[in-house]
Amino acid sequence: MKYKKNIIAVALLSSGFGSYANTAPNLPLVLKDPLTNQQWHLQNTGQSGFSLSNGKAGEDMNIDFADRMGIKGRGITVSVIDTGVEISHPDLQPNVVPGSRNLIDGTDFPTDTHGHGTAVAGLIAAVEGNGMGGRGVAPYANLIGFNFLDEQSMASWMLSHGLSEDFRALDRFTDPRVFNQSYGNSPATPQRDAMDDPGFALQQEIMQDISLQSHWGRGAIYVKAAGNEYESYDTYISGIPFYVLPRENGQYFNNNGLPFHNANISSENVSFWNMVVSAVNAKGEHSSYSSVGANVFLSAPGGEYGTNEPAMVTVDLVGCDKGFNVSGTHANALHGGVDLDPNCQYTGVMNGTSSAAPNVAGAIATVMSANPGLSARTVKHLLAQTARQVDASHAGVPLSFENAAGEMVSYDAVPGWQTNAAGYHFHNFYGLGMVNVDEAVYKALFTGVSLPALQVTPWRAQTAQVSIPDASLDGAQSVMTLNEELTIEAVQLKVNIEHSRVRDLAIELTSPSGTRSVVLSPRTGFLAGSKGGFTDAVMLSHHFYGENAQGNWTLKVIDTDKGSSQTYIYNPSIGLFGYNKNNNSVPGVLKDWSLKIYGH
Repeated sequence: MKYKKNIIAVALLSSGFGSYANTAPNLPLVLKDPLTNQQWHLQNTGQSGFSLSNGKAGEDMNIDFADRMGIKGRGITVSVIDTGVEISHPDLQPNVVPGSRNLIDGTDFPTDTHGHGTAVAGLIAAVEGNGMGGRGVAPYANLIGFNFLDEQSMASWMLSHGLSEDFRALDRFTDPRVFNQSYGNSPATPQRDAMDDPGFALQQEIMQDISLQSHWGRGAIYVKAAGNEYESYDTYISGIPFYVLPRENGQYFNNNGLPFHNANISSENVSFWNMVVSAVNAKGEHSSYSSVGANVFLSAPGGEYGTNEPAMVTVDLVGCDKGFNVSGTHANALHGGVDLDPNCQYTGVMNGTSSAAPNVAGAIATVMSANPGLSARTVKHLLAQTARQVDASHAGVPLSFENAAGEMVSYDAVPGWQTNAAGYHFHNFYGLGMVNVDEAVYKALFTGVSLPALQVTPWRAQTAQVSIPDASLDGAQSVMTLNEELTIEAVQLKVNIEHSRVRDLAIELTSPSGTRSVVLSPRTGFLAGSKGGFTDAVMLSHHFYGENAQGNWTLKVIDTDKGSSQTYIYNPSIGLFGYNKNNNSVPGVLKDWSLKIYGH
C-alpha cells in the first residue's frame, strides 16, 4: 500500500501538482453546489456567508489541491458524538454507514431534536456535487452519529467513543478513525486530577487504546472543541444555573482583555488523547467567544454569529419548524425559507468551537484518506508541521497591574506568536496554527514511515514550598531536572498551590530550551479553589512540541492582583453576587508540582 502511494505521489510531482499544492492561487472548487460559494471556510473570497459583512479573502482551510485531486476523505469514517444526527438528511444520507446509535431507545437512528449535531456532521462530510446545499470538508468520508448529549451515562460514553458492545477491536473499514466532540463543560473551580476518578481513568484507558491500537495499529484521533467562554460562562451551583462574569475597576465584563475562562481548566481538555481546537473567524482572527490556552493544538474556522459577521454555512434539520433555520425574519439572509433553501434544510448561523472542531475532523479524514497507512499520531504530526501562522501580527495580551509597592508593572500574560527551539510556532489563541489541508495532504502523500512508538513518562514530582508574594512579578519559582531524552509531543503539569484568590494567579512553565509557556493565564474566572487553591490540578501544553525533554524545567507562579478584580455570578431569580471581593491576607505557597512527558 505504501509503495502504491509513493507511485501516486511521484506521478503528482512529475505532472506539476507538487508545486501547485504550495504555490498556486485559489481556483474555483469543483462540483459546486448552490451554497458552496458562501462556505468561506473552504475557500474565502471575501464573501458574507449570508451575514451583513464580508470576510477576508484567503483566510480559509486551503483545500484547493485536495479538491482537484479528489482527496476528500474516502474510506475514513467519522463519529459525531453530539445531540444526534439527522442521518436521513438528503445531504448526509449517502455518506452514512452502519454504526449510528440512538442511546435512549437503542435504535440505529440517533434522533437530533436540536440541530447542533446535524450541523456538525454537515461541516465534516456533507455530500458534494448533488445540486443541493454546500459540502463538507471531507465530502467523501463516512459518517455515524450518536445522541450522547441526551444520554450521558458511562455505557453511552463507551459506545459513542468507540468501545463496541462486544468489545471488538475497531478494525473494520467502516469503524471510525476520527471522533468529533463538539461539547464540553465549564468548571467554576480548578479541576483536581481526574485520574483520581475511576470513571474518568477508565475513559482515558479506552481512548489511549483506541488512539494507538485500533485499525490494525494505525489508531484514531479524538477531536475536542476548546469551549466558547472567552468573555463569560455558565455554570451550576447546587443544581442552580448561574451566569459568571468578570468585573475590573468597577466595570462589568472587564477582564483586561484576558480570557475569562481558560481552555486548560477542563479535565477533558487536558487529556493528551483529545486534540483541542480553538476558533478563527472569517477575517482570520480569534473568534470573539473562543476559549484559548496552552492546551490548544490547532485552530480552525468557527466564524462569528452569522448576523453582523459570517458564521458557518452547513446543513440543518429539514423543515422550517425546527433546527436553527425556522420561518420568520432573520438578519442572516439564508434563513426563513428563501429561494436557495425553501425547505429550511441549511443554516448560516452555526458557529463556535463546535464548528472549528468538525472542520479539523474533516481535515483529518482528508489527510488520512491521502495515505491510509499512516498512524493517527503521524497524521497529527503532519497537521502540526503544516499549520499556518494565522493572524501573525497578534501581539498577545499584556496585563498592567499595581504591584504591592504601589508601582504599575506589566506582565506578558498571553504571549504573542513564539517560535520554540524545535522551530514550531505557537500562540495560546491558535495553538500550532490554523489547519492547512493542502500542505498536510501533500506531506502525507510523500510520507512512508510513521512516527516511532509513543513513550509516556510517569509523573516526575518536585517539592517546592516557595512563598508566592502578593501582586509581584517576582513570583514563586522552582526547578526540576528530567533525564528522559524524548522528543516532546505534549507536556502535562500537575500543581499543588495554596492560595485564597486563585483568579490572581498566572502559572508558567519554561522548558530546558528556554521556551516559556503560560499554561494558565491570570484573571481566570474561578469562584474559588479546591482546598483554598489548586489541589492536584492538571494542565497541558503543546508549546514545547518537537523540543527535547531532557534538562532543567522551571515553574513560576505569579500573583498579579492585590484585590482590584472580582468574579460575579448572576441568576435572574436570585440576583447578582460577587466572589473574591477581598485580597488574600497572606501570601500563597507553591507546595509541589509534577510533570509528565508524552513523546518519542
